[in-house]
This record gives sequence, C-alpha cells and structure tokens, in this order.
Amino acid sequence: MNVEEEVGRLKEEIKRLGKPQGDGSYKVTFGVLFNDDRCANIFEALVGTLRAAKKRKVLTYDGELLLQGVHDNVEIVLKPEATSSDVSVKS
Repeated sequence: MNVEEEVGRLKEEIKRLGKPQGDGSYKVTFGVLFNDDRCANIFEALVGTLRAAKKRKVLTYDGELLLQGVHDNVEIVLKPEATSSDVSVKS
C-alpha cells in the first residue's frame, strides 16, 4: 500500500471511529485510533501515516510526534471534504 492509499484508509477509519462535527469534519483521539484492533491490522506505522496526512493538510493535530500513553487524549481532526461549491473557478 502506498502513502496515498494509507492516507485514504486513515480517512475512512477516522470517519468510522470519530465524531462528526457541524462543519463536516470528524474528531477522534489518538488513543482511540491507536488502540483500535482494525487500525492496528491496517497500519504498520500509524504515526507515520498520521504525519503524512498532516503534511498533506488532510487532518490536523497538536504537536509533531504522537506517542501512545502520553498523547492518547490529543484530538485528531479530519478536515471536511472539499466540494465543487467550495472550489472557486477563476476566468
């Protein structure tokens, strides 16, 4: 699985485990993601996938490196999907 595929799978898992927000985003804590059996089976390096998704501006969270136990309560926010009405076309 390449990085783009992993980021796509991560988005699916955050939607499955997270709580939808009014703006279309989803919130989940690092501990919930890290301790989920399905995520453990999908992602060999969850922290690396999170960092790749953050770099691509797909999601946000405080800090750079998340560690189990220490950062279990850090909220990860999956940004809302851009829709065609969100994209402005310049002539």
